[in-house]
Amino acid sequence: MATYKRLPVAFERGEGAWLWDQTGRRYLDALAGIAVCGLGHAHPAVRDALCDQAGTLLHTSNLYQVPHQAELGARLCGAAGMERVFFGNSGAEANEAAIKLARLHAHKRGVQHPAILVMENAFHGRTLATLTATGNRKAQAGFEPLVQGFVRVPYNAIDAVETAAENRPTIVAVLVEPLQGEGGVIVPDEDYLQRLRLLCDHHDWLLMIDEIQTGMGRTGRLFAHQWSGVKPDVMTLAKGLANGVPIGACLASGAAAEVLGPGSHGSTFGGNPLACRAALSVLDTLENEHLPARAAVLGDRLIDGLRTRLNGVPAVVDIRGRGLMIGIELDRPCAELVPLALEQGLLINVTAGSVVRLLPPLIIDDEQATQIVEAVSELILTFLGADAPAADGSPS
Repeated sequence: MATYKRLPVAFERGEGAWLWDQTGRRYLDALAGIAVCGLGHAHPAVRDALCDQAGTLLHTSNLYQVPHQAELGARLCGAAGMERVFFGNSGAEANEAAIKLARLHAHKRGVQHPAILVMENAFHGRTLATLTATGNRKAQAGFEPLVQGFVRVPYNAIDAVETAAENRPTIVAVLVEPLQGEGGVIVPDEDYLQRLRLLCDHHDWLLMIDEIQTGMGRTGRLFAHQWSGVKPDVMTLAKGLANGVPIGACLASGAAAEVLGPGSHGSTFGGNPLACRAALSVLDTLENEHLPARAAVLGDRLIDGLRTRLNGVPAVVDIRGRGLMIGIELDRPCAELVPLALEQGLLINVTAGSVVRLLPPLIIDDEQATQIVEAVSELILTFLGADAPAADGSPS
């Protein structure tokens, strides 16, 4: 079905941060499959784990014990300070599990019509429930009636959350991204999650943090909420968890960890041996190669480089991000930069209409980071018809 507007290229193989198309042309990947291939392409650890597992056992179903699933669950819970995990196959499924968990938790406490607080410009998936939670009318259009039970407020606006609490007594949970990705790489105030945590504690709400795009080292910590020092009640993961093998996870702690029981939720493929083995190899590599810390250093280098190169260009509204999740906001729509970058052998993305989004693999080296800064800067300057600024910030 025509659900994708594909670019005119097909890739044949990859290695590290590079991809080669069917003609043998090489491209520098600054998108990583939309924050999925954090270890780049054809990483030896993932390759070896997949090949070994494919030669032994792919799938048995969750009717039986799955040792790799149990090991992965224990590793993730240990790293996040959580207690239990449900495995699905995608970020949308992980968020669906979180939404179901919040509703069941509420019903068990006698709340008959529970509501979940979500944010404007959020993105949580494309199933009917997660589409409703997503703050994008363009994505929702035509799929009405949407799912009831959501209350929407602006992102990074604690006053709006407090007002919602006063007006909607049936709110039982908050679902929030620690940084908004699809919404334009929006970085909230430093104390935003901390203040949300306090409000959730005060009102006895669940704090549910969507780490689908921000997790697995992308922002410089294993999970982005760790920058704020808060602990969620529920956390969702996917994308970079298995470096391209489909998997999603919904983790919970405290009372939220005991809500789902036999028969209340399930997945045929969720947490099968192949996906979990791949995810375990990703966790090992992130830890052994200290990649989250490396992402923090490289992210600062990329942002500083972009700000230097684009300093003084009026059409550049902002350059922001955390770790290797970076947005360059322009004062005009700039989707045409994506095919222009492709022509130059660079993979980027434009989100929210006017934000160039960079999500390179965590394994990029210093030279590749410099290449990204130079190539993206030149693309933007050419697109804007601007001259490169001089050292003092004035046009050269």
